[in-house]
Amino acid sequence: MAVQLEVGGRGRKSPVTPSMNVTPLVDVVLVLLIIFMVIAPMMVKQFWLHVPKKETATAPEPASSDGPVPIVITVRADRSVWINKDPVTVGELPDKLARIFAARTDRLVFFDAEDQVPYGDAMAVLDAARGGGAANIAVATEAIQ
Repeated sequence: MAVQLEVGGRGRKSPVTPSMNVTPLVDVVLVLLIIFMVIAPMMVKQFWLHVPKKETATAPEPASSDGPVPIVITVRADRSVWINKDPVTVGELPDKLARIFAARTDRLVFFDAEDQVPYGDAMAVLDAARGGGAANIAVATEAIQ
């Protein structure tokens, strides 16, 4: 806080007028505002997923009976991972998928996870599927029979 003294002429003393210099305060506030404006968008982590409505979704063509069986990766609530009806671990998943894809032309995988599965576990399985050679991963929104 700065004090401004006014000195009168001819021996008269004028009263002391206090004044506060707010320039440093305004500078600090503006710097903090800029920092928060830059950092705030970085703190939001989102994963956008567009799921079409049931009415507008086109029905997939029925699979021919002589075609290959679709690959369905299922993650259950107890965090167990299954390829179709075979249990696997997340570590074994890329190798098993690579062996399956070696005999197939399509690299489509259907992914089904129960609602109770933690997000991190589901993403770890998706990453392992990509590592196994899955080019397209379809997320199932309803139970696959």
